[in-house]
Amino acid sequence: MNNFNWDKSFLVDFDIKTGFSKTAETTKRYLSQMKDMFCDTEAAAKLLEAGDPLVYEFHELGCPERAGDLAFGTTILYPGKVGNEYFMTKGHFHTILETAEVYWTVSGEGYMVMENPEGDTMEERLTPGQAVYVPRSYAHRTVNTGTEPLILFYVFQGDAGHDYGTIETKGYHKLIVEKDGAPAVVDNPKWK
Repeated sequence: MNNFNWDKSFLVDFDIKTGFSKTAETTKRYLSQMKDMFCDTEAAAKLLEAGDPLVYEFHELGCPERAGDLAFGTTILYPGKVGNEYFMTKGHFHTILETAEVYWTVSGEGYMVMENPEGDTMEERLTPGQAVYVPRSYAHRTVNTGTEPLILFYVFQGDAGHDYGTIETKGYHKLIVEKDGAPAVVDNPKWK
């Protein structure tokens, strides 16, 4: 992807059904890399005894990291749970905090969980064909509440960067868990 002339148009492939690209690099996140981000760390440890499941992966489909350009790609979040908490992405703020982002749900179902530094929280249900606008200054993560991969297409400002560290240390105020056989938004008992 780095051999593009960023001042010319270009084409990138991705399969609308799977979210995969033949040419874009993929980043994979396994449970072992996220085990402390789930509320039930004992359930995470037990799952890891049986193997190290792939929780999600994303394909950055190409963009220079400079102002005025757009970064875009696909996220594939697999179904599963740690205890009663659904599989989720790590989540992040943007390094340039005032950056908004758009996610379009290709397939699957779940939630976009968002919160700003002042503690305001929002949770939006994700279903195929819907786009969710994540406002500037909001950390965001996706949660898969279904039985098939949740596939999303995303777009944001090219030089926005990612701050994963804040979420890794503080967590989110809200969790999406299975309660009485259905997804529920609950307070995070471990929020710092």
